[in-house]
Amino acid sequence: MKSNEMLQKRLEEFKRQYPVAEEVKERLTVPSMPFYGTEILDRAVTALLEGENLLLCGDKATGKNVLAENLAWLFGRPVYNISFHVNTDSSSLIGTDTFVNNEVTLRKGPIYQCAVYGGFGILDEINMAKNEAVSVLHATLDYRRVIDVPGYERIVLHPAARFIATMNYGYAGTKELNEALVSRFMVINMPPLSMELLRRILKNIFPAIKDEMLEQFAGLFLDLQLKAQNGEISTKAVDMRGLIGAVRLMQGGLSPLEAIDMGITNKCFDGFERELIGDIVMTRIPESWSCGDVFS
Repeated sequence: MKSNEMLQKRLEEFKRQYPVAEEVKERLTVPSMPFYGTEILDRAVTALLEGENLLLCGDKATGKNVLAENLAWLFGRPVYNISFHVNTDSSSLIGTDTFVNNEVTLRKGPIYQCAVYGGFGILDEINMAKNEAVSVLHATLDYRRVIDVPGYERIVLHPAARFIATMNYGYAGTKELNEALVSRFMVINMPPLSMELLRRILKNIFPAIKDEMLEQFAGLFLDLQLKAQNGEISTKAVDMRGLIGAVRLMQGGLSPLEAIDMGITNKCFDGFERELIGDIVMTRIPESWSCGDVFS
């Protein structure tokens, strides 16, 4: 039997074994797009089935959040998104005291709710947080699978609860994760997007796009990615969401150059860099193109 067929059977059994509570069914989120990459998907599914947590790392626009969304959907689990930043503290993760009917009670944070309802917690940009903030997760992420809430009860994680962390390299404000935290994850290094994969993604979202246009838009993204890797431009222009948004604006009637300006070029606020990116864009997208040239 093929390994992916075995994984599919195990996924179905997982969903039967751990039905979702009625009160959190609205947290079941359909992915914004499918994840393309069978090998990566198989590794991730296997790790989660075995009770492990995942750390997805790699460059910008490698599909880390898309993979996390798809995994939660495949497992049929409610999603709890936690975006880390320098001011993230334990109370924003687990909960904080508040008044309800003149009584002090705990306003439950996303990690707490994820633990109780067996959700998938997506820990976005985990390397943006201070070590003292994420250290409260150590007992949650390792074999103990508990949360000690000071002044309240000790929460044992639901058996279906999993955590998927993401991190980019080299963003302002990021830092190295400490060894104790990394040891609590299985790590997947996300490969960079290829021409074939870019074409598939854009064609899936925009079925009516012409093949020659597909080639140019995907090629533009790869050109910008290469320039960023060589240090010639920043990663601001290497924006998959921006490219998809630009093609959507072309559907709305903007010319390709206008749409690319809004989705990619203008995201660089340094004048020299914006001019450099504009020159790269012009090699792929002539000013004469109209929205009618893009779709069949």
